[in-house]
Amino acid sequence: MRTRKTTTRKVKGRIAPSTNRVEKPFELPNGMWERISRKAYELWEQRGRQEGSSLRDWLDAEEIVMEEIHEARE
Repeated sequence: MRTRKTTTRKVKGRIAPSTNRVEKPFELPNGMWERISRKAYELWEQRGRQEGSSLRDWLDAEEIVMEEIHEARE
């Protein structure tokens, strides 16, 4: 019988399983997660697919989407 090795990482003094998939930490209303995700991917492509810029891409995308929503409400 072959056992599967689980990769772990240390998080604030405790061991947590390492995951490579993106999990939604909280729910956003009415498809906002998908909208921000698509915009972040678009920004990533525009910036030359730079590794290590996913947080910046996400935060910029979030700002853009929120601004679009705000402008649409005016």
